Amino acid sequence: MDIYEAPSPNAIVLFDWVIEDGILSCNATGNIITNELFEDCYIHVEFFIPSEGPGNSGVYLQGRYEIQVLSHDYPDLPDTKMCGAVYNLAPPLQAVAQARETWQSFDIIFRAPRVDDAGNKAENARITVLHNGMIIHNNVEIPAPTGGHLDVDEGTPGSLMLQDHGGNPVSFRNVWAVRL
Repeated sequence: MDIYEAPSPNAIVLFDWVIEDGILSCNATGNIITNELFEDCYIHVEFFIPSEGPGNSGVYLQGRYEIQVLSHDYPDLPDTKMCGAVYNLAPPLQAVAQARETWQSFDIIFRAPRVDDAGNKAENARITVLHNGMIIHNNVEIPAPTGGHLDVDEGTPGSLMLQDHGGNPVSFRNVWAVRL
């Protein structure tokens, strides 16, 4: 199955430069981070896990909250580290990861943490995620940044980051966002 969803007319197309046939790859070259900063948003990202290696990566909202990207063929991992998990916090409601060498998608609805007038966090971040069109998280509360975060400045806008997990190549395409 070759997923490719055209961006919404009001989307901000991210990573719209051509790198090897329009595909971005994290392959020991460093994280891919937007200059754009986001609060509440809808993110669409398509990813491809190659035939070899763990294909380990992540999609980070505000550079703080990771949705795990990982091959489905690691059955001994804890549920909170499988593909689609809110890393180390919440396993997906259902496992819908596809085989390696298949384009897959995440559609993420992200509600940023809220702060009070004094700048203190008043409400945690929340996330709803569709993986390959299936709901895997429904309004899940994220109490703190997950591992590998860029910073812990909750309540401030942050970048979208595609993680380079050192020697674990994963490719991305058609990455876009809509501010909510």
